[in-house]
Amino acid sequence: MKAAGIEDKVDELAVALDRDIEHIEESLLRLNELRSLVIKHDNVSLGKLLEGIEAESESYKEQESRRRAIREELASALGCSFEEMTLSRLEAGLSEGRRAEVTERKDKLRSLIGELKKEYLRTVMLLSDCARFNRLLLKSVFDLGKIEIITYGSKGDARRQGETAFVNMRI
Repeated sequence: MKAAGIEDKVDELAVALDRDIEHIEESLLRLNELRSLVIKHDNVSLGKLLEGIEAESESYKEQESRRRAIREELASALGCSFEEMTLSRLEAGLSEGRRAEVTERKDKLRSLIGELKKEYLRTVMLLSDCARFNRLLLKSVFDLGKIEIITYGSKGDARRQGETAFVNMRI
């Protein structure tokens, strides 16, 4: 592939990277909205949000395959394997002006991905705490009045006897 062809592929890659940046920024907004809706217990809006995320993930698959095809073509043009074709490798073979464009996008992606990881972790922690709280709440409701007695046999094995404090059937 000639230098002009490589330049065209770099232009296509720049457009694809810009779309990736937009997608990550939208994902950050959706994670914030998701946490907000979970806290507010707005199940209707939460359902709509999840439907929107599912629909968007299907359309984003096309974007991923487009970026992959560009990456494969660039790898072939630069004489390296697909796995070796990274933005850093691409930067090394570009002119100063083009290198700055790719570097700017790479830095923006790196920053956004770091932020996305933090927001994802915050969302996981919130959902984990909600699940833990719900388990404790259900346990306290269903174990209401339940008394658990632990006795030990001659061999040291523990035996649990669960009884409820409401009704004792022993006479």
